[in-house]
Amino acid sequence: MGDNKFLSELSQNLLEILNDEEYYDITIEVGNDPDVKIFRAHMVILNYRSSYLRRILSTNKKKNDEALIHIKLPNISPEIFQSILRYIYGGKFLFGEYDTSDIIKILVAANELNLQELVKYLQTSLIENNSDWIEKNFNFIYQTSFENNENNSFLELQKYCTDLISKEPDKIFKSLNFSSISEKILISLIQSDNLQMNEIQVWENVLKWGHAQHPELSSDPTRLSKDDIS
Repeated sequence: MGDNKFLSELSQNLLEILNDEEYYDITIEVGNDPDVKIFRAHMVILNYRSSYLRRILSTNKKKNDEALIHIKLPNISPEIFQSILRYIYGGKFLFGEYDTSDIIKILVAANELNLQELVKYLQTSLIENNSDWIEKNFNFIYQTSFENNENNSFLELQKYCTDLISKEPDKIFKSLNFSSISEKILISLIQSDNLQMNEIQVWENVLKWGHAQHPELSSDPTRLSKDDIS
């Protein structure tokens, strides 16, 4: 109990350092015009909390003999970076304070900064607390976890998506962005042994998907040729 109290006070002290206007030695330019913000930070903290930032700081330090180092992170929005910076300093993240879409943005940014502890925590929390949202926005989550993840860090989300395809494919057919899923996923859904739809329902969903992919085709199935269907 006592140790936890000390850690809590340490976390608060480090967050106070984040707002320090005297002893910072780094400025971080975050975002793209017109949404850009300059953050002040401390090299020693960033260096030990993020291996990605450590590499950037090492490179910039060699190129810059001045007392103040300036780095840029154009791929992250200022609002998202503010949340991550508070985690880096204070070691805390209040999941319930953010809506799910922002959590996804924070997850992607945390992965870019190689904050794997936060990445793992966010994945677990999303699955435990926001499974309905994931199911409704399946294609977005699938693309985020598989296609926009170069270092393959989103293993928990990947497994959740794979299990959903194989065990509960009906939920994906009912998702908000079902029509934007890839052909590969569609085939996996249709071939699933757990699909609880009759052939007519499956066919209607396939037509819905096909028309979304090729809006120039007729929405009337009786007017489609064999070439259109294939």
